[in-house]
Amino acid sequence: MSDILRDLESMVNDFGTAPTLEMVERRTLADKGINGATAAHVIEEIHTPYNLAFVSFTTGSTAFQNIVGVTHAELPDRIDASLKAFSLAGVAQGSHALVSYAPLVNVFPLAALTRYGLTWNFPQRSSRDAFLLSLCRDKPGLVVGESSFIRAALTDALSLGLADEIPRGIIVFTAGTTLDLDLLPIAERYGWHVHDIYGCQEFGWLTLDGIPLRGDISLIPSPEQETYCELVVGGLPMADSFPVSKSGHVCRLPGQAPGEIITYRRRRTHPEYEVYVAATTLNSAETAGRVARTIVRIKGRVVKVRPDVRISAPATVLELVPGVAGREHCPEAAAVITGPEKTRMFDLMVEAQLNLQQTSKTDPTWNKVR
Repeated sequence: MSDILRDLESMVNDFGTAPTLEMVERRTLADKGINGATAAHVIEEIHTPYNLAFVSFTTGSTAFQNIVGVTHAELPDRIDASLKAFSLAGVAQGSHALVSYAPLVNVFPLAALTRYGLTWNFPQRSSRDAFLLSLCRDKPGLVVGESSFIRAALTDALSLGLADEIPRGIIVFTAGTTLDLDLLPIAERYGWHVHDIYGCQEFGWLTLDGIPLRGDISLIPSPEQETYCELVVGGLPMADSFPVSKSGHVCRLPGQAPGEIITYRRRRTHPEYEVYVAATTLNSAETAGRVARTIVRIKGRVVKVRPDVRISAPATVLELVPGVAGREHCPEAAAVITGPEKTRMFDLMVEAQLNLQQTSKTDPTWNKVR
């Protein structure tokens, strides 16, 4: 090895400012609180950029699982929605929870669980018998899981002669798929209190027993489903439509009026809405375009910026227009959502983009010389 190369090696080893692999910060499943077994995943290390709080995946119940990025700007609202759900359902602070499917914890930010004083565990294996074992052995005060899975497990308990071992009075959050109504009479035998929590990995929890958990929830008419309304969070449509009924949700929260969003009658909205940014608080249409592209990539929602977008506006204005297949029914914007309250989710993505642009890129690892 030449002297010059030896000197370079010494500089790299002793004086380099960029981290080595051993020095890179690591975020494990345990750090995210989702260190439970699943039959649907392989554990893979990835490089996660600092501008994301964490990455997750959609559930994949009807399609491929898509990667989801969660920015730091979103976390406070996601935490608040989770804390509100715990409080409304009467979950005691300091309770122990059994979570049947580990990735569900990503919808509850880790900070929400710890702030509420909750502890939690997962079944040793992603199977009904392992779930029953943990349920009877650990006697949680809260169970979080997919409703059909829980119903099937409780049915198994009867056939196995374990009915007397099942703890009573548990609060249950059913999530991930549409509420299986057949769970309700089975759960009632044990004095369980079942609640239907609706949300997604992209935006966190949105409703509990038909009651909104966030202030930026809107309901707009579904293009071709007369009795249904699409749920929109912060100006971004979920592509899920629900009946809205004064008779109320079948699950009821203690001390609350019945929720009117019937989440267990969900239908996919057809055709889906397109979102156009008509006005932005940003002073640059280019930055608005970056936000729109970011939402497409990490939230799976198509957002476009109008060529005549108003910049430096006092509040964000988003227009929702049915896709091409629905424009004969509704050729103009079906809804105009004006901020700041009702466009908060979109505006949080704007905040995240501005934070990224203001981050110093002076470190040599950012200066990629071509």
